[in-house]
Amino acid sequence: MHLTGRLALVIGLGVVPVVLLSAAGVPAWAVTGGWLALCVLVAGVDIAQSADPKAVRVERDIPARALRDERVTTRLLLHNTGARILRGRVRDGWQPTAGAPSARPQVTIPPGERRAVVIPLHPRRRGELRTGFVAIRTFGPFGLAGRQAALEAPGALRVLPPFRSRRHLLSRLARLRELDGNTSVQVRGAGTEFDSLREYVRGDDVRSIDWRATARAGTTMLRTWRPERDRHVVIVIDTGRTSAARVGDGVRLDAAMEASLLLAALAARAGDHIHLILFDRLLRGRVTRTDGARLLPAMVEAMAPVEPQLIDTDWTAAIAQIATLTSRPSLVVLLTAQDSPDAARGFLGSFAAMRGDTHVLVGTATDLRERPPAGAVADDVYLDAAQERAARDAERVAAAVRRASGEAITAPADELPPRVADRSLALKANGLL
Repeated sequence: MHLTGRLALVIGLGVVPVVLLSAAGVPAWAVTGGWLALCVLVAGVDIAQSADPKAVRVERDIPARALRDERVTTRLLLHNTGARILRGRVRDGWQPTAGAPSARPQVTIPPGERRAVVIPLHPRRRGELRTGFVAIRTFGPFGLAGRQAALEAPGALRVLPPFRSRRHLLSRLARLRELDGNTSVQVRGAGTEFDSLREYVRGDDVRSIDWRATARAGTTMLRTWRPERDRHVVIVIDTGRTSAARVGDGVRLDAAMEASLLLAALAARAGDHIHLILFDRLLRGRVTRTDGARLLPAMVEAMAPVEPQLIDTDWTAAIAQIATLTSRPSLVVLLTAQDSPDAARGFLGSFAAMRGDTHVLVGTATDLRERPPAGAVADDVYLDAAQERAARDAERVAAAVRRASGEAITAPADELPPRVADRSLALKANGLL
């Protein structure tokens, strides 16, 4: 049972007959009691004449997946199996991060018929969003009272990372085609393989002259090289406590996921093998031995349920996980953040456990704020000082990474994905990958 605001309004209107009849000599208490009894009687008729919400059968139509921060439409299919026409309102019990509207849709369902109610969602969090019930309130003919019930109707929606960095993919693919198709690389290195022979022209690298082909052709012949395919790229996303820090419009973990998706899409087009690990002290997600069109769907599925863990990452165990993925020369991309050189000792010390032919790239998303204006309040000044301190610590860690034979990229959350992708292309162009 439930009472509506209309009943309170009707009771309040009882002031009019109380005043008029009291002036005519009728006792006020009698008029008041009679009016309240009438209101209770009418409310009881409303409750008796309202449809039973428990006679409604609920079905759901929910997409299997959706992208975070993008709108998705779900539907409730309500079947009135009762004998009375159902007039009421419906509330779907989604958790708050699903972004369901606060408005309660109004429905009218004749006996034995069905109606579809559209529930738009705007998910603001990755992972499994769930709803367990549908609440239905029905009203009687006067709209003063009615019945209500919460019907079990479980449903779930898997929310995936949005991959906003996809907008950078076309320009990077154009650079990749330039390296691997239209123009052969003339720099010979560990990351290149033989492409074709052509005649030597002035300015070419004499180290690439093929003397046997020159003897056969009677003219100087040159070997051309292209980036080697079938390389291995290992992406490690740190899901420890530093991944929970706010950067840009989200947390650092979201920026790391965007960078890994862009790098994986680019490396897959280059014919490389991609391995993904999400790790802190436990393995939170893993994608390996998946290539082609199945790679990105597998990665977003693995990323979707992962949330930052407020614990320090065990980098010794993380490097051990890398060793299980490939024994070939590879590019290892560590998407993490280190607070200070002292706190990063375990992280830096783990580099020694990697193979000597492994190229290590460390990517960190930062949060850059504008400098406070003159006369700013104390809070802004303290925030600026904290940011400056964090920037200096990050630079000291980056210098330590370089001394450990790695590379460090530090950039705002929106800029980190293209910066990591550009560096991988540069490594290919220089024959280092």
